[in-house]
Amino acid sequence: MSKSTNRRVPSARRSTSTKSAQSAMPTGSRSGGRSGRDRSGTGPRAKPAAAGRNGFRSRHPVVSALVPVVLVLAVLATMVIVKVTSGSSSPALAASRLGGGGTVSAVDPGITALAPGVAAALEVPASTLDSVGSPSSVVAPSRTGESQILRGADGKPVVTYIGAEYCPYCAAERWAIAVALSRFGTFSNLSGTHSASQRRVPNTQTLSFYRSQYSSPYLDFEPVEEATNQVVGNSYATLQRPTAAESALLARFDAGGSIPFLDIGNKYVVIGASYSPLVLAGLSQSQIAGQLANPSSPVAQAIDGAANEITAAITQVTGEQPTSIANSPVIASIAKSLGA
Repeated sequence: MSKSTNRRVPSARRSTSTKSAQSAMPTGSRSGGRSGRDRSGTGPRAKPAAAGRNGFRSRHPVVSALVPVVLVLAVLATMVIVKVTSGSSSPALAASRLGGGGTVSAVDPGITALAPGVAAALEVPASTLDSVGSPSSVVAPSRTGESQILRGADGKPVVTYIGAEYCPYCAAERWAIAVALSRFGTFSNLSGTHSASQRRVPNTQTLSFYRSQYSSPYLDFEPVEEATNQVVGNSYATLQRPTAAESALLARFDAGGSIPFLDIGNKYVVIGASYSPLVLAGLSQSQIAGQLANPSSPVAQAIDGAANEITAAITQVTGEQPTSIANSPVIASIAKSLGA
């Protein structure tokens, strides 16, 4: 279930859905910038061996005032993909990518300071996460079929995230990633941002991993935010570029160039958002954070549910460490369903 491309400049990657949280979802967008060319796709990515449930993916859209509205609508219509999961069809969000690019910027004009209360809320109580469990609307990570765990120079498993700030599906996924990783370590210097106003589910409030730090005794986290949410010409401003090793992961598991892309120790991948960003539509960062501890809220069901899936996959590359998390009945059950 991977798509890969050569990057000349950050191009938009697409996002589609593995498990559809909504039965009638608008077409979506994938963001990312592996290749410098504009890509918009109508089909799903190739899946790795033993791929799991479908997911919401997004690619960069081409922003051009010269393109007739009719053509834009036609492209969006062709990007509706239907996948079959567990014997039932679930609509996947279409993917669109943005072409163009530029030099990497040292400054990100698309981020803002994150309220302390928002950052603190990412440490969701274990009791809440256990109560949420594994909602059927959430997309599970897929097994890659690889035998070797990807480790950093320090010997710890590596979790790699690649996305872009303009992408609404990346906006949704970052919340779940941050909640999951907060169980294994500590973030600092997280920023606030939002998806682009030109995108479907515009201005989705979220976090940015750009220039953030993460410390954990169990794993290393390598995030890449390829582009900002600021339009420059017919593209979004380039922010970061994946390293050669990260580009190799993309080529191996995400050949279609979809984002968000999450690789968990080379053993599991999430390509696209784990839930629909429509859950977050119209909510502020503080409102989203404020619902994370309420297991009955739609926000917690989506974000915490996705975080549980990611958490279970992480425990399978950390050697089921820490045991307090891995031995949780909820996490152990999810891990079993992932084929651990």
